[in-house]
Amino acid sequence: MRTVYRTCPLCEAVCGLKLTLDDDGQVTDVRGDREDPFSRGFICPKGASLGRLDEDPDRLRAPMVRDGDGWREVSWPEAYAVVERGLGAVPGPARAIYLGNPNAHTMAGALYGPAVARALGTRNVFSASTADQMPKHVSAGLMFGHPLTIPVPDLDRTSYLLMLGANPLESNGSLCTAPDFPGRLKALRARGGRLVVVDPRRTRTADLADEHVFVRPGADAFLLAGIAHTLFAEDLVRVSAPVNGLDEVREATSDFPAEAAARACGVPAEVITRLARELAAAPAAAVYARLGTCTAEFGTLTQWLVDVLNVLTGNLDRPGGVMFPRPATEGPPRRKPYRTGRWHSRVRGLPEANGELPVAALAEEIETPGEGRIRALVTIAGNPVLSAPGGGRLERALRRLEFMVSVDPYLNETTRHAHVILPPPRMLQAGHFDFALLGFAVRNYARYSPPVLPLDGGPAETEILARLAMIAAGQGADADPAALDELILDQLLRDTPGDRAALTGATGAERRLDAMLRLGPYGEWNGGTLSLRTLLDHPHGIDLGPLEPRLPGNLTTASGRIELAPAPILSDLVRLRARLAEPAPEFVLIGRRHLRSNNSWLHNVDPLVGGSNRCTLQIHPADVARLGLAGQARVRSAKGELVVPVEPTDTIMPGVVSLPHGWGHQDSTQAVAAKHPGVNVNTLTDEDVIDPLSGNAVFNGVPVILSTAGAE
Repeated sequence: MRTVYRTCPLCEAVCGLKLTLDDDGQVTDVRGDREDPFSRGFICPKGASLGRLDEDPDRLRAPMVRDGDGWREVSWPEAYAVVERGLGAVPGPARAIYLGNPNAHTMAGALYGPAVARALGTRNVFSASTADQMPKHVSAGLMFGHPLTIPVPDLDRTSYLLMLGANPLESNGSLCTAPDFPGRLKALRARGGRLVVVDPRRTRTADLADEHVFVRPGADAFLLAGIAHTLFAEDLVRVSAPVNGLDEVREATSDFPAEAAARACGVPAEVITRLARELAAAPAAAVYARLGTCTAEFGTLTQWLVDVLNVLTGNLDRPGGVMFPRPATEGPPRRKPYRTGRWHSRVRGLPEANGELPVAALAEEIETPGEGRIRALVTIAGNPVLSAPGGGRLERALRRLEFMVSVDPYLNETTRHAHVILPPPRMLQAGHFDFALLGFAVRNYARYSPPVLPLDGGPAETEILARLAMIAAGQGADADPAALDELILDQLLRDTPGDRAALTGATGAERRLDAMLRLGPYGEWNGGTLSLRTLLDHPHGIDLGPLEPRLPGNLTTASGRIELAPAPILSDLVRLRARLAEPAPEFVLIGRRHLRSNNSWLHNVDPLVGGSNRCTLQIHPADVARLGLAGQARVRSAKGELVVPVEPTDTIMPGVVSLPHGWGHQDSTQAVAAKHPGVNVNTLTDEDVIDPLSGNAVFNGVPVILSTAGAE
């Protein structure tokens, strides 16, 4: 037996784990790492099951090549040769790439995914970001100058937290890296603070709160605009940050008094007014909104209004309000005006954001004939058939591709359409550093986890992606993937005072991490002490201190000030005003998170399936009785229909139904998932409806019609 320490790679909480392994490298015990200064021993059911997931017998162990209607295992050289022939037959503009959510949780995805995208020579870049969080990135880019300059709630010091569309007791947090989020919320209340949760469901997080406010799905922007209007009307605005556009925001929110906002969002006018007064009066307050508000028709407007409120109440960039983390690998700020729409999709003319096109456009870009039609696709750690809108249409479209290669450990609903599958090794065979997630941490912190187990003959995931990039760039299947690391290091160190010979690390990925740490704000080449060696000497992680004010130094807008009223935002407010008088549909559909699930890829572990982690239609008992539903219901939308087991519950608003995402494992080769297939909620979602500013898919507030399962 031996004990090792490692960061959990399964969600955004970055919890430290203590693993016990036997002599065969099998995980026999997983516990929280009590010596981790950030997570302090916290662990959730997903982290506790890391060993079972890592050792899943249904994981692919060797490259797979399609052979007629079946598959055959091949050697790595043969697989790379097939990829070279397949990609080589399709010109760059007709290629595409899809990057799934796990890319944010691996060193390979963070360091090499972008290199593969560039090497493909295409503008057809898609990712889970436009099914998730793109509205926040666009809002941050327009306001602060960079899409990753995202303020997070200072959870450990705030005295008032207004939370919308977030359920961290199930999700562990999102764009707010906070291990033991539940404990931090309990501590907020224990010190006399107040937690208000706004959500169409009374979630576990809402149960913990001082107050839960029901809101009509997709209508959060009306609520926030009503709060902003009240702040101006009652002279409660206290701006302390350097801003442009305050008068424009006052004018823009003048059409949203509490009474009008109430009619649109379903929150009583007196509650809207009281929330505004409470935010203004709190010693330190933070407004935080996540996935439920991003995946809606007014997602970007909502995210903008969140930070407008933080600015108007004087709580931006102050302890206890919302603050900007300073991650250990952060580079120097580069002032370059942020904009979207630098190019557009071929079929619908949808604008790019952050170098990506909306995943809602992927199917049509494959299906629609003409020059530039997508003919070859690379997917990395993604299952868009289950996670993207219009999943059924996308599955049909994938069958029309001339070539598809997937980097994925599973033969799943998406990769079954590939011609080649390149499986990465086990998670414990890879090093781990959270490049993305530590940029959203509620406390500055760094931790590196070296590989726990040696590779067993196959390549590391970093090498797989590096070689894929070399092939896509025309360098051939036999090109040395180490050359990519050296090229990137040349660019990274070109204008730095550091000595390249001083870099340590057993792999190119570790050497690149070492360089980024040394160049970062705490690094050896920047007046500090941090390097890869430092992190290796501190296996439990290093506390780098509480968040500190950073304005205006971290702003990269052209003016050097916060742009409170960006022109694209003000233009889209016309759409919001027009919706004020529209009646609400009889029923709308929303999503749902489960504590023991993570998108589509944790349904093959026995301890994580069952109990509350089920694919059911949650619906208010009054609606069940009114419609005469029993057992199952038929759910129809503009795009499709499903028959789903009914779960009556008074935790959901009347007129609202909820289905979890990530299910639909019919005919799965994963044994456990096949026993609990569920249904694909994205049979119902509409790929034609998006948030126009960010291109984000709309999964919340989808109009549906309900009937008994036997009705025709």
